Amino acid sequence: MTDLDPRQLEFRQAMANLAAAVHVVTTDGPHGRLGITVSAACSVTDAPPTILVCINRGSSAHDVFAANGRLALNVLAGDQEDLARHFSGQTKVPMEDRFAWDVWQDLGGIPTLRDARVALTGRITSTLERGTHSVFFVEIDAIRFRSDAQALVYDSRAFHAVGAAA
Repeated sequence: MTDLDPRQLEFRQAMANLAAAVHVVTTDGPHGRLGITVSAACSVTDAPPTILVCINRGSSAHDVFAANGRLALNVLAGDQEDLARHFSGQTKVPMEDRFAWDVWQDLGGIPTLRDARVALTGRITSTLERGTHSVFFVEIDAIRFRSDAQALVYDSRAFHAVGAAA
């Protein structure tokens, strides 16, 4: 990794103070099955339903997502911090073991977390490269959600459950 200049360091510190929802993004297909934790994802439009997901091009996962062309965005519930840590690589649990857990449900041909607050699956329709990341625009095919759970957010370099469970 190259040294960061003062403006990049300041930007990173500022972004650490920007609360963001926590997601596990998954894919499955001829180029492999995997998942990663991300906070850089959001809705783009509802006509057609589209989200964007940002993935570092230096990540070994990047090319698998791009090649498979399909992904799922699992918006984590407040009690799913352990999954966020597993899929960020903090716990060193092998990817194959993560997908062996009884927490998965197929949605549109992609594994999604059964108890995720929201699960969206779709195909990558376009990609924009900016700096170190690719922005994948994903047109949504299938949607599942629940409203009986708190949200999991990442703020000030820590996970927090927020909101009232219904």
